[in-house]
Amino acid sequence: MAKANPGYPEIAEHFRRQIRDGVLRPGDTVPSYAEVSEQFGVARTTAHRAFRALKMEGLTISKPGVGTVVAPPPSTAISTRVALHAATGSALGSGEQSQILEVGTVGADALVASRLEVEPGTPVHVRRRVVSRDGVPVHLSSSYYPSYVIAVTPELRELTSTGASRELAAERLGSAQDQVLEEVTSRLATPAEKGALGLTAADVVVTQVVRTVVLEDGRIVEVAVKVAEGSTILRWTTLLRPQE
Repeated sequence: MAKANPGYPEIAEHFRRQIRDGVLRPGDTVPSYAEVSEQFGVARTTAHRAFRALKMEGLTISKPGVGTVVAPPPSTAISTRVALHAATGSALGSGEQSQILEVGTVGADALVASRLEVEPGTPVHVRRRVVSRDGVPVHLSSSYYPSYVIAVTPELRELTSTGASRELAAERLGSAQDQVLEEVTSRLATPAEKGALGLTAADVVVTQVVRTVVLEDGRIVEVAVKVAEGSTILRWTTLLRPQE
């Protein structure tokens, strides 16, 4: 039972816990300010401050004509995945599964060639996979590798998941991952992308993230093109105050 006259932090924590425990799931509508005011016996301004806290944490979003809904899971930053692999040995988060769809050699197109610093048409190795969360496809990723990466990591030629291809390649090459350039754009999905992500509309807007990962010695270890359905929001919160 909620305590009498709670403050906005307690109200925010109540809904934060419901989201975390799955009582409120992505897309679910959260109570209105009026309903929260009545439930907790507080002013609407207090309810507003609680919901603002949840919004700033990326847990909820405003949906025109509906109200406030639970936000879809945020895209996991590459730095988070690197740290996750270092801590657990896997770059996949809780509830995530990765299925390899294709491996092989292709000629680098203009997008990939310029980032791998090779001429267009140069043979490069590609691994395509779909990542699902709780059984629902969330993004399609195509990772491209130069020949020197494949030379030391022949496992990447196999139609099986290594769990952390970049980490394996960096270890074999003897140089740690140093930095990543991430470029985000929107475009229409291709038929193959719609099929992999289970999208059925005629025209589907997707978010494309191109990641170019560089090792400490300056070599490029991977260029990855990640595609997610357009309603998947790329979001993060950056603190603007000095940390103690």
